[in-house]
Amino acid sequence: MLRSLCRRTAILAALLLAGCAHLPGRGPGMDLDPERLAELDRAIAASIAGGSLPGAVFHLERDGAVYEKAFGAYTYAPGATAVTPDTVFDAASLSKVLATAPAVLLLAEEGKLDLEAPLVRYFPECAGGGKDAITVRHLLTHSSGLPAGLAAKPAWQGSEAAHLLACSQKVTHAPGAFFRYSDINYILLGQLVEKASGDTIDRFVQQRFYGPLGMRDTGYLPLARMPAGAIAPTQRGAEAAAITAHGDLAPGQLLQGVVHDPTVRRMGMVGGSAGVFTTARDVARFARMLLNGGELDGVRVLGRESVRLLTTVQSPPGLAARGMGMDIDSPYAQRPRGTVFPPGSYGHTGYTGCILWVDPVSRTFYVFLSNRVYPDDRSNVLPLYTQLGTLSAQAAHVRASVTQQ
Repeated sequence: MLRSLCRRTAILAALLLAGCAHLPGRGPGMDLDPERLAELDRAIAASIAGGSLPGAVFHLERDGAVYEKAFGAYTYAPGATAVTPDTVFDAASLSKVLATAPAVLLLAEEGKLDLEAPLVRYFPECAGGGKDAITVRHLLTHSSGLPAGLAAKPAWQGSEAAHLLACSQKVTHAPGAFFRYSDINYILLGQLVEKASGDTIDRFVQQRFYGPLGMRDTGYLPLARMPAGAIAPTQRGAEAAAITAHGDLAPGQLLQGVVHDPTVRRMGMVGGSAGVFTTARDVARFARMLLNGGELDGVRVLGRESVRLLTTVQSPPGLAARGMGMDIDSPYAQRPRGTVFPPGSYGHTGYTGCILWVDPVSRTFYVFLSNRVYPDDRSNVLPLYTQLGTLSAQAAHVRASVTQQ
C-alpha cells in the first residue's frame, strides 16, 4: 500500500514535468515532430506510473534540433528530489563505449597496443584454457569465447584479484567462433588500457576524453567530485545486499554515487565493464563527437579511423554484428534501435536503464538515462526501449528501413 502511494506520487511528479522540455539551439518543434515527442513523453510517464522506474532524462537530437526533458523523481517516496537535466546517473555498461573501447582505440592510434595482437602478448599470465588465440579485437567485439562474468564466490576483492580470476577462465568456444556479451572481455580491456597507458583508466579517460570534450559531469568515482544528492540512487539494501557477495551494504543503505555493478564494486569502483557516471547532456556531447568523426568544437579526441572501428561492423563473419565497442545488430540491439532506425545505426545500453543510439546517416541520436534498478532490479523496461527507439526515429523523421519489421 505504501509503495503504491509512493508510486502515485512519482506519477504526479512525472506528469508535472511533462511540459518542461528544454529545447536549446533551434526553436521548439523545429525539425522534430511534436506529436511523436508527445508520445515519447507519455511512454516514459506511463513507465513511471507502472513502477518500472522512478525517474529519467530523455534527449533527442537531429543535426542541431534538440529535445530534452526530465521525468519523475529520484525515488518513489513522497517529496523525493525531482530529476532534472543535470541529474547524474550510473551509466553501467555504457561505460564500455564511453570509456573503455575508445580508450583502447586511442592507444592503438598512438601505437601503444595492437588490435590484432593476442591478449597473451600483454598478459602472459592469461595463457592456457584456450585463451592463447584471443585477440584484442575478439575482446572488443565479444567474440573471445570467454564466460559472461566473474563469479562472486569464493569471495575476492580488488582489481588484481579480478585480473587473476579473469585469467583463470577457460573459453567455452574457440575465439572468433561465437558471440557472447561478456563483462570479462571489458574487465581485461580496462586493465589493458592501464598497462598500455601507464595510468589508471579513470584518470586516462578524464584527461583524454571527458575534459577535452567538456563532459563536466562524467567520470568514475563521482563522490570525489560532487555531493551524493546530485546523483540518482540505484539499489537499496536489503535488495542491494542480495547482489553484494562481500557484504559492503547494510540493510536499508542506498547506492547513491556508488557503482551498482557488483563486480566493479569489488574491484574498487573502477573497471572497464562499468563504473562511469554521467548526464544525458554529456552523453549527447560524446555522440556529437562521434558524428563529427572524432572531434567536437574544434577539439579532436579520436581519429576518424578509430570512430569507424568503434561504430561499424568489426566482428567475425557470421556472428552478431558489433563494432569494436558499439552494438549494431546483436540480439541486444533490437529494442533500443526500435523498428525505424536503419541497419548501420549503432549504440549501447546499460543495466541501470540507460541507452545511447545513433544513426550516422540522418545524424540523429537519442540518449535515455534512468535508475530503473531502484529500489531493486526486477522491473522490465524493455518494452519502453522499443517505444523510445521507434518514436525517436519517427520524431526525427528518420526513414524506416525496408529490411526491418
